[in-house]
Amino acid sequence: MNRRPTLPGAAELFRLTAAPTEVSSSEDAPQQRRGSGRTKHTTKITVYVSDEELLALEQARLVLRGSHSLGVDRGRVVREAVAIVLDDLETHGDASLLVRRLREQ
Repeated sequence: MNRRPTLPGAAELFRLTAAPTEVSSSEDAPQQRRGSGRTKHTTKITVYVSDEELLALEQARLVLRGSHSLGVDRGRVVREAVAIVLDDLETHGDASLLVRRLREQ
């Protein structure tokens, strides 16, 4: 009986990842941002959230998995949300949801 764990080889550890592609509905429309999805990320930020925000994020992840058959992690949900908010800001400027909510605070 072999008790040594099986570890990934160099090919798996140092694999190339594809760059994310942007999707546009037509040639005239501005390109819509997309979250980076499942790629190797080279930059990291730390964001502090409340217990309630973390619980809501985890519940959203479980709804995506259970009701929509989308097996995503919290990071991917956050990256998609950031892409949506930044796209809205670029498109609507002063009328964007981000500007309106930040002004409410």
